[in-house]
Amino acid sequence: MTRHHPSAAAPFPERHDDDLLTLDEVAEILHTPENTLRWWRQTGTGPEFFKIGRRLFTTVGDVRRWIRHQRLTSVPVARIRKVD
Repeated sequence: MTRHHPSAAAPFPERHDDDLLTLDEVAEILHTPENTLRWWRQTGTGPEFFKIGRRLFTTVGDVRRWIRHQRLTSVPVARIRKVD
């Protein structure tokens, strides 16, 4: 039987920053395959995960910070195109 934190049923925007998220929950939130998250973890480019026992977790706050960082550091497409 799997037990979830009481706020686990709450939508991501309504969850507390300290709530734990599993790898599969983050994959669902980011619309990204779990293997991509594993690769990002290996290369240090994704949200920070930590282990409790043998399972990987992160927090809602860490995912929010990572999303914010991605948004603020990404270059808009218009800036990438060269004007002749």
